[in-house]
Amino acid sequence: MKKTFILQVENKADDRVVESIKHEIRKYIKREQRKPLPEGKDFWFFDCKFAKEEETPQDIPFSDIIKCINEAANEKCKTFYLEILSRAEKRPEKEVVGDIENIEELSSEDEIKED
Repeated sequence: MKKTFILQVENKADDRVVESIKHEIRKYIKREQRKPLPEGKDFWFFDCKFAKEEETPQDIPFSDIIKCINEAANEKCKTFYLEILSRAEKRPEKEVVGDIENIEELSSEDEIKED
């Protein structure tokens, strides 16, 4: 999604416009997350860019999208640009601290010492 949103629409309350924009963004994200993942991938990651009025778009974290929209609305900006691109990612494997066998051996030794 690459889109320029208009925050100040004639004959519409600004709060209603902002809420409809947020709804559209949430709907897009849910639609992207429902897409089937390619083989070997675990989750959808979103690359996001945001710009107020005529600024150049800057990378923002996915979690800050709504906060940036609220800031633009509070500053009475007329428009803002939002870019959300989804890509499939694979979670990195967690490191194993020790062998499971060693953990079982230690726990059984502890039980013996307690008696």
